[in-house]
Amino acid sequence: MEFSPEAVYSPLPAYAELHCLSNFTFLRGASHPEELVKRAAGLGYSALAVTDECSLAGVVRAHVAAKDVGLPLVIGSEIRLQDGPRLVLLATDREGYGNLSELITRGRRRTKKGSYSLDWSDLDSGLPGCLALLTFPHPCPLQKGEGEKHARSVAERFPDRAWIAAELLQGPDDRARLAGLRELSKIYGLPLARRATCTCTCARERPCRTR
Repeated sequence: MEFSPEAVYSPLPAYAELHCLSNFTFLRGASHPEELVKRAAGLGYSALAVTDECSLAGVVRAHVAAKDVGLPLVIGSEIRLQDGPRLVLLATDREGYGNLSELITRGRRRTKKGSYSLDWSDLDSGLPGCLALLTFPHPCPLQKGEGEKHARSVAERFPDRAWIAAELLQGPDDRARLAGLRELSKIYGLPLARRATCTCTCARERPCRTR
């Protein structure tokens, strides 16, 4: 196991990043999965979730790196529904991993190579063994009523297993955005979860980064 003085003496409070894209998410993620894991350990994170878009391609490399540095790894995936929002799904056990794998395979088989197609009906079973993070586009606002519809749909399918991901980019609309997310949280019983959407580990990789 590698010794990480940054992790031992980190002044940061306990934090786990639950939405992280590696370079297996083409044109969005910039770093290798193992680089993300090592960086997270160096920053003193308590855990890291690798959540490439409709893919588990990076989890093997991430698992090996996480084992080397002693960092708990969460396996997950980000999906964008054809008739809904972008969700981050996190497997909590073997059953959840199997259900998530089956969902990804189903979505990939429906369309041409390099793309996928999933909708709300694919989640009607609630995907046992998985947690869900509901995300909202930033900075683009949703159409009126869209946020409520998405929050209600997630709450119905993932009772007591869903959160609203709160991502603030220190922009002029952060206060209003957070107020809106808190209102949805209160109405639909979905707690807020802090999110940063990590896509790279250092400044030299940022030109590859897109949202």
